[in-house]
Amino acid sequence: MKIDEIDVQILYELQTDSRISIRELSKRVNLSPPSVAERVRRLEDNNIIEGYTIRLNKNKLGFVIDCIIEVTMKNGQHDKFKSFIKDYKYSEWCYRIAGSACFIVKLSVASLEDIEKFINAISPYALTKTSIVFSKVEVNNKINKFL
Repeated sequence: MKIDEIDVQILYELQTDSRISIRELSKRVNLSPPSVAERVRRLEDNNIIEGYTIRLNKNKLGFVIDCIIEVTMKNGQHDKFKSFIKDYKYSEWCYRIAGSACFIVKLSVASLEDIEKFINAISPYALTKTSIVFSKVEVNNKINKFL
């Protein structure tokens, strides 16, 4: 699928506010509402737009500690860890990586005890290196940055 400048503008606006109405979106990109609706549908059908989501305030929900954990497998038990992390309630993301570790995981937890429980759960088959997050540095990751 070929993406033009109007598609990029639509994606940018939807990243800023995914609840924007088609009417308002059409004003912002200077195109008729039916044309914008068709473009959005095409972007969805081609999986450029994979879904719409909300952001939760983790601190207000009690998850006040973020940490990044490097996980290195013992005895090649990658599948065991993948099964474990898939539904682990505190995990935000997990990536299989190259380098000294096998995986990198972000947890959002209520206490240091929750991190310790995670480490204890995987220690029979993995080694860990944990970094506690002090603060988040905002970066602009909207579509215009990439195109």
